[in-house]
Amino acid sequence: MDKHYSGRKPNITKAYGWIVDEELQAVVTYGKPANYALCDGVCGKAYSGSVYELNRLCRNEEFHEPMSQFVASTLRRLSTNNWIIVSYADEGAGHQGYIYQALNFMYTGGSKERLQFHVPGGHSRHGTVTSPLREVRTVKHRYIYFATKDRRLKREWTESLNYPVMPYPKRSNTNYELGSILRPTVVDISGVERIVVQNSFFDSEEGNK
Repeated sequence: MDKHYSGRKPNITKAYGWIVDEELQAVVTYGKPANYALCDGVCGKAYSGSVYELNRLCRNEEFHEPMSQFVASTLRRLSTNNWIIVSYADEGAGHQGYIYQALNFMYTGGSKERLQFHVPGGHSRHGTVTSPLREVRTVKHRYIYFATKDRRLKREWTESLNYPVMPYPKRSNTNYELGSILRPTVVDISGVERIVVQNSFFDSEEGNK
C-alpha cells in the first residue's frame, strides 16, 4: 500500500495480486466501506450486507499490462460471493474511472466538492466542530458493479438501486508519481479569509516534494 496515493490502509476483506515471474506487480483489494450509510444507500437496507468497496488498486510503475484485465479476473472470482461492489475515482488524483467504464460498471454520479473535518492521519468522521481546520473533499465519481451469477438477484438489485445510472464522465486522466501521497488542501475557517495550508503531492518520505 506504500504506492497508493491515499497513504492509508483500508478495511480489507479480499486481496488479489498479479504476480509475474514470481514478482508482485499489481494489487487490488475489496472491503466493507468506511461509510456504513453507503451500504444502506446503494440498494436499501435489505441488501446492505452485500455492499463492498473496491478500495485499492495499484501497480508497479514499470508494469504496463492493462489493469482492466486484472480487475475483471477478480470480479469473476467474486461473482460467487454475490457482492454489490462500489468504487470511486477521485478527480483530486486525476482519475475519471476509465478502468471501471471498460468493465461496464454503472456510473451513478459524482460527489460535489465540499469541506469536511480535517483529522491528521485519521478519518473525517472523527473530527470535531471545535477545530477550525477543514479539508477540501474533491469530486469523487461513484461506480457500481453487481458481482453475481444469480440473474434473479441481479434483477432485484437493479430494481432496488437508489442512484440513477448516468453517462460516463469523459475527461483526460492525469498520472501521479507512484509512492507519492496526496495531501489534502486544508483551510482555516476561523477567520474571514480561508488560508490554504497544504495543497500538493508529497513523497512518502516526510518533507520531500
